[in-house]
Amino acid sequence: MTSLVIAEHDNASIKAATLNTIAAALQCGAEVHVLVAGHNASAAATAAAHIAGVSKVLHADDACLAHGLAENLASQVLALATGYSHILFPATPAGKNVAPRVAALLDVAQVSDITKVVNATTFERPIYAGSAIATVQSSDTKQVLTVRATSFNPVAAEGGTAAIETVAAVADSGLNSWLQSEIASSTRPDLTAAKTIVSGGRALGSAEQFAAVITPLADKLGAAIGASRAAVDAGYAANDLQVGQTGKIVAPELYVACGISGAIQHLAGMKDAKVIVAINKDAEAPIFSVADYGLVEDLFVAVPLWVQAA
Repeated sequence: MTSLVIAEHDNASIKAATLNTIAAALQCGAEVHVLVAGHNASAAATAAAHIAGVSKVLHADDACLAHGLAENLASQVLALATGYSHILFPATPAGKNVAPRVAALLDVAQVSDITKVVNATTFERPIYAGSAIATVQSSDTKQVLTVRATSFNPVAAEGGTAAIETVAAVADSGLNSWLQSEIASSTRPDLTAAKTIVSGGRALGSAEQFAAVITPLADKLGAAIGASRAAVDAGYAANDLQVGQTGKIVAPELYVACGISGAIQHLAGMKDAKVIVAINKDAEAPIFSVADYGLVEDLFVAVPLWVQAA
């Protein structure tokens, strides 16, 4: 059995979630190929060839693949699908955009957000916001999977010697077109890849207090900033900072939750963190049930003292 991993990249380098997805693919079958579809993406294809465990890199290069438009990328995957038993995508916004299209066009069921490979046709995935784990067995001849990156240790980005094979790019579907990207620049680490995250909740009270309390601690710890859904909905923090079932799934070395009650939706996004520190003045807050270290204290007192002592 051979698996095909759809790489996420910026046409120059491979994104971290692809390494976790390759780790899952290696558990599905003996051989793993990686598709790098883009435009002027030879550097990304070369980087993919160096990834440990990859047997072959398929490189499709065309202007219509430059921005990862779901319709065109799905067509490219379909053109190559015949020889593969498993097709895997990172469970990122980009992967979740393409995978269902591929599954529908192949007329197979997609198994979403897998956290464990039991065998080639059986997988585990969280349900009910992570409070239960379902074991799913698929009888389809092809498995289309999205992989929760935080559940698989990434393979090494170096050490591989895979061959690069150029494949014909599909024609532009004409169904949509890329206009522009507005990308916010930040010196902070990316939320999904950060080793340390400081998150704030609704208890911060306002956007100004969120910035005044959370930002200094994040600066001291060299951390990314996250937020609960309640804080985002209240306008205290930007949408792309939301951690949780409907936000980003993270698994940092250290997760600091400040004024976050610990609703199940939020816990689903961060409970895989190696060490969880919770600061909340409510001793009964659910966040303490998953925290390794808990401080029952007013965050407006505790966090500035931590910053001062750091």
